[in-house]
Amino acid sequence: MTIEKEPALDDVLLKPLVDNALTEDLGRRGDVTSQATIPADMQAQLQIKARQAGVICGIDLARLSFALVDAQIEFIAQVQDGETVEAGAVLATVKGNARHLLTAERTALNFMTHLSGISTATRQIVDSVAQYPAQITCTRKTIPGLRIVQKYAVRCGGGRNHRLGLDDAILIKDNHIAIAGDIKTAIQQAQKFAGHLIPIEVEVDTLEQLEQALDAGVSLVLLDNMSPETLSKAVAMCQGRAKTEASGGIMPETVQAAASTGVDFIAMGYLTHSTTALDIGLDFSA
Repeated sequence: MTIEKEPALDDVLLKPLVDNALTEDLGRRGDVTSQATIPADMQAQLQIKARQAGVICGIDLARLSFALVDAQIEFIAQVQDGETVEAGAVLATVKGNARHLLTAERTALNFMTHLSGISTATRQIVDSVAQYPAQITCTRKTIPGLRIVQKYAVRCGGGRNHRLGLDDAILIKDNHIAIAGDIKTAIQQAQKFAGHLIPIEVEVDTLEQLEQALDAGVSLVLLDNMSPETLSKAVAMCQGRAKTEASGGIMPETVQAAASTGVDFIAMGYLTHSTTALDIGLDFSA
């Protein structure tokens, strides 16, 4: 399956994340270990290497991690975000003041290992359902403060983003319905509020709720925690009436069953809250 290259995020979006991470790591006294063990003027060259195969994400965050510690550090990227690499691949070379290289090391690697883990898992899942029309999307179940880069990592892996935030679209969930009184009332109120530019999606748990939502008129329904058998029936009911999205605890081992029902989208919180980091290290080059 061909994955189109995802446009990189602008540095203006990334810099605050790196600033916060470096501030957290440097604390009150800075990198006392490097200060204690390495001469102040020593120069070094190191390589960022993938220790296992995967899809890379976070190159620009790594570059900024070194640049914000020392603007004189030379960062030479060998790959771009979204590229698949084998174990042992050199991802970037960094040259400059040895103390400063080691000061930035953990921040750079934290971003890259975490985001590359998301991209790698997303690519594996996207490939596993390539025979079906379903598109894989992430959710708002992200680490506070890192949503923009976590969702970028999903895109680098070939997935799509659901809402970036609460202001993107109207998604009527179970608590909205309960407080509003019923599905019809919730949808009608949303339609009055939305105008023609804000899409409306409604979450349903049963086929009875689905019929009510379709009768009220929505463009997308979120089919929550339904079995594959029920999902198939729901997809058949929605033909020509609304797009369908499966959601609710879908994991790599269950995603194919969901995709086989014919749903248009599959939302997976797993992508941003439960994926395993990709093993990436910074190795000294003599």
